[in-house]
Amino acid sequence: MFKPGSLANLKVIDASRVLGGPYAGQILADHGADVIKVEPPAGDETRGWGPPFLDGAASYFLGLNRNKRGIAVDLAQEAGRELLLDLLADADIFIENFKTGTLERWGVGQDELSRRFPRLIHARISGFGADGPMGGLPGYDAAVQALCGIMSVNGERGGQPLRVGLPVVDMVTGLNAALGIMMAIHERATSGKGQFVDTSLYDCGVSLLHPHLPNYYLSGKVAEPSGNAHPNICPYDTFATATEPVFLAVGNHRQFTVLCGMIGRPDLPDDPRFTSNSERNIHRDALKVELEAALAAFDCADLSDRLIKAGVPCGAVRSIDQVVADPHTIHRKMVVDIGAYRGTGSPIKLSRTPASYRLAPPQFAQHTAEVMAERGLDTDRYRDVLPGMDTPAAVSDA
Repeated sequence: MFKPGSLANLKVIDASRVLGGPYAGQILADHGADVIKVEPPAGDETRGWGPPFLDGAASYFLGLNRNKRGIAVDLAQEAGRELLLDLLADADIFIENFKTGTLERWGVGQDELSRRFPRLIHARISGFGADGPMGGLPGYDAAVQALCGIMSVNGERGGQPLRVGLPVVDMVTGLNAALGIMMAIHERATSGKGQFVDTSLYDCGVSLLHPHLPNYYLSGKVAEPSGNAHPNICPYDTFATATEPVFLAVGNHRQFTVLCGMIGRPDLPDDPRFTSNSERNIHRDALKVELEAALAAFDCADLSDRLIKAGVPCGAVRSIDQVVADPHTIHRKMVVDIGAYRGTGSPIKLSRTPASYRLAPPQFAQHTAEVMAERGLDTDRYRDVLPGMDTPAAVSDA
C-alpha cells in the first residue's frame, strides 16, 4: 500500500506532449497528484520515438508519463472541447503546450478558462511565449540551445559549438513549470484564485547561462567552448590517469592542498602560479601539465575513491550502464520497476510524504472508460471524439 503523496489532493489534466509538459506532469504524479494524460487522436508523438519499445511505446514516452492515467480526446471537434471542459470542472491544474493561439481559436483560451474555473492553475509551456519578436513561434530543445547560447559554450576548447547531450532546456522548463504550479497553488490558498503559469523554453534556456551571463555582465567578454574546464574555477576539469580519466572539481584552496598531497605533489600549493584560484585560472594550462604528470602513476577508480573520502570532490567518468548498476544509485531508489517497466526515480525526497510509483505509463487511451465513469460522463455521447475507446485496454479498465 502506498502512502498518500504530498500532492494527493490535487487533480491534474495534462494535455501536453513531448517533454517539458509531460515531465512537469510526472513530477506532480510521482508525489501523489491524480494526473489524467489527454492525448490527441494520433497519440503523443513520443510514443513512436524509438527504438527501443515496450508494448508498442517508445522508451522516450515511457520516461515521462509514469503514474498517469491515459485517455485520448479529439479536441479539434466541438464535442471534444466540451469534454475537456467537463474534465477541467473539478481539476486544480491544467498543463498544455498547444501552439500559441490554438486554445483561443477553439474558444477555450486562458480568458475563458479563468472565467469558467476561477481556481484553476493553467500552466502553458511554449517555445518563446505568446508575444514579443519571437512570440508564438515553435521551439524544440536543440534549436533553443542554439538560440540561447548554450551551444556556444559547450564543446572542446577551440572547437565547434555542440548540443548538450541531453534535452536540458526541455527538462529545466518542465522543472520550472512544476515549480511555478506549486507557487500558484500556494498563493491560491490565500487568495482563493488560480492563475496562468507561463513557462517558455527560451526563457529557461537563457536562465541556464550561469556563470557565463554574470561573467559577461561584469567583464564584457563573450564565453567560448572550454571543453570540460570551468570558466571560473581551477582545477575543475577532466584529467588523465594511468587508467580512465578522472574529473576533479576542486572548489577551494584546502581541497587543492589535499589533492596535491595525495598525489605526491605537496609543493604545488606554494608555487606562486597556484597559490589561489585566481592564479590557478591564469596558469591553468601549466597546472594541468603538472597534475597529469603526477596522476599518471594512479589508478582512476582507486584514487577517486580516496580523494572524495578525503573531501576532494571528484569522480571517475562513467558510462550509463555503470551508473544504473552502482549500489548508490540503487540505494537512493533512482531505479524504479513496475512490472516490465523500468524508469528513473524522483530526485525529490520528502521525509513524511515520499514519492511513490503506482502506475506504469499508460497504453494509448487505456483509462478512458474509467475516467469517464468516475465523472459520471456519458461515454456514448462522446464516443465520436474518444479515439481508442473500444480498444481492449480502454474497455478492460472500465
